Amino acid sequence: MRRPAGWPYLWVPMLLSVCGVAGAQTQQAPAAQSEEMTTKDTPATFRSKVNLVLVPVVVRDKQGHAVGNLKKEDFQLFDRGKPQAISSFSVETLASQMAEPVKAQAPAVSGDLEAPTPTNLADIPKRFVVYFFDDVHLAQGDLMQVRNAAERHMNESLVPTDRAAIYTTSGRTSLDFTDDRAKLHATLMSLSPRPVARAIGQTCPDISYYQADLIVNHNDPTALQTAVGDTMVCQSLASTQVSLATSLSQSMASQVLNAGEAESRLSLDSLRDVVRRLSAMPGQRSIILVSPGFLALADLREEETVVIDRAIRANVVINSLNARGLYTVIPGGDASTPSPQSVGGVIAHSQYQMSSAQEEEDILAEVAFGTGGVFFHNNNDLVEGFKRVAARPEFIYVLGFSPQNLKLDGKFHTLKISLGKTYKLDLQARTGYYAPQHLADEAETAKQEIQDALFSREELRDIPVTMHTQFFKSSADNATLAVLARVDVKHLHFRKENGRNQDNLTVVSGLFDRNGNLVMGNSKTVEMHLKDQTLESRLDSGITVKSSFDVKPGSYLIRLVIRDSEGQLMAAANGTVDIPMD
Repeated sequence: MRRPAGWPYLWVPMLLSVCGVAGAQTQQAPAAQSEEMTTKDTPATFRSKVNLVLVPVVVRDKQGHAVGNLKKEDFQLFDRGKPQAISSFSVETLASQMAEPVKAQAPAVSGDLEAPTPTNLADIPKRFVVYFFDDVHLAQGDLMQVRNAAERHMNESLVPTDRAAIYTTSGRTSLDFTDDRAKLHATLMSLSPRPVARAIGQTCPDISYYQADLIVNHNDPTALQTAVGDTMVCQSLASTQVSLATSLSQSMASQVLNAGEAESRLSLDSLRDVVRRLSAMPGQRSIILVSPGFLALADLREEETVVIDRAIRANVVINSLNARGLYTVIPGGDASTPSPQSVGGVIAHSQYQMSSAQEEEDILAEVAFGTGGVFFHNNNDLVEGFKRVAARPEFIYVLGFSPQNLKLDGKFHTLKISLGKTYKLDLQARTGYYAPQHLADEAETAKQEIQDALFSREELRDIPVTMHTQFFKSSADNATLAVLARVDVKHLHFRKENGRNQDNLTVVSGLFDRNGNLVMGNSKTVEMHLKDQTLESRLDSGITVKSSFDVKPGSYLIRLVIRDSEGQLMAAANGTVDIPMD
């Protein structure tokens, strides 16, 4: 499906696919600095595990508090009922996502180079929240209620280090990350229902997406008979015109099914794009999905899994709020019911409504539980709902495993997570995944891993690294910023080959503005083929890699990520720099 006109720009440049993002001044090194070490503005390729399935798990006690003292051996993981070895285990905490950036200290310099002046760390954003309104499925009354609750939540809960964005399924209304309350208010007030495929107004017969699926995909005779009865009433057909009523009912069911699938697919595509947009922000990242829910039939389940996988790998938590609140079914429908129904159809429609509502909210629960988020439903206190879904769990366990004898057939695999001991605790985790249809490309996987680290705020210290900054102002409006990374090589894993010590370092640096948006980035590869004597001397002095950027005066957050190709060790550091106007 083509994206509707007005869709917000959600794509972020892949720093690692093109060296020297627009605006970055990449200083090309000579073809060979020496036969032992070269620096290139091209990314390296790393060996990377493929088909690693990640499973976020939130464990709560009877009071609903997240538990954070469990170990890997406490968990048991089953794929289609078969126990799996947990190959990776980590615990994500709020502290690791909210770490303060360290002010980068500039070394003593001469000439016109200036050391950065102190930056107000209170202005550096730490948390990014997307309020994602499913305006394609939301009814006007529900939208007004959640809109008012969202504004109250924003006014009471957002702090100076938060940045909020508003996106919608239709793409007709959007606001990128900001701390401007007036813009947030204006955008909220402009929200309205935007169905893109369903017919507006009365239809005859009135068939829901759920009932249409029963008729077309499952050949349900009761569902078809109900539609035929409704058609006889709303079309005022004679008892001898059953064949015509059947034909009209089947035609309407096909139309409704196509429209419903189109809107559900759009909702998943839009959510996936929002995950992609949010993954480019440095810090704690979460989505508040506001929706009445929608049906994701069998052919859309794989796309749902793709959304969950993308969110997990980008450390994005999806929280969902069912905008219907406490849902009740009115027999015969309310004043908005578009067409007369047969007497027997009233009861059947009530059953379809209830069953549909239950299945429609399943996807809200699945994307929330699958990413470590919160699902709020069956409650009319929407202000409390926003409060709960905006609060990220204090602890999220991330279990990783490589499925045994995995067939590349694209089939669904059920997952079950349990605790080995008798704990009186509640577990929340994803319920399954789809097997891939081809092996992941190792080079692309490695690039993605580095990019994920770049857009995180977590400090990684596998490789000791010191970051310094310098800048030179060529005019009042222009400056050159240098980011220097000094790498301690003692912890690198060199591979001995042909009498040389082999290893490659990828050094990626990125500059972000005060709202956390990427301004520019730079990627360099240092290829090392060191003799024993050279390596011995480098053990004390280390390696310094310099990246330069042409920038305007202002405050920037600097993110530095380093990885070696042999040990697959990583380092990541945060810094700030403030380049004054004068």
